[in-house]
Amino acid sequence: QVQLVESGGGSVQAGGSLKLSCTPSGRDFMGWFRQAPGKEREFVAAISGGTANIYYAESVKGRFTISRDNVKSTVSLQMNSLKPEDTAVYYCAGAPRFLGDNYSAGHMYEKWGQGIQVTVSS
Repeated sequence: QVQLVESGGGSVQAGGSLKLSCTPSGRDFMGWFRQAPGKEREFVAAISGGTANIYYAESVKGRFTISRDNVKSTVSLQMNSLKPEDTAVYYCAGAPRFLGDNYSAGHMYEKWGQGIQVTVSS
C-alpha cells in the first residue's frame, strides 16, 4: 500500500542535478532507497525526525543532500554530479521511530512510496 508520494524524477545528463521530494513525511525517520534494473534495492540516505541525524551511502556522499521541512511535511533529496550508475527507481520510506544503526535496513521502514524513475545518460 502506497503511503508516500515521490516527485521530481526524470532524465538528466551525467554531471547534472535533480531534486526528489517525498510527502507526507510528518516527523517520521525518513529514508531514500533506490533499485537499478537487475540489482537489489540499496540504501541512499536517511534523516531523523528532528534532522539531528543524517546518513548517506558511501556512493553518494558529497554529491547528494537529504533535507526535510517538517512544516511542509516534505523530505527532499538533492542530487548533484549525477552519474550513469545513479540510474534507478528511487523510493522514499518512513519509520515512526528513530532507527539508529538500522537506518539502512529497508525492512525497518513501514511506509513506502511508489517509486520514481531517475535516468542519467552519459
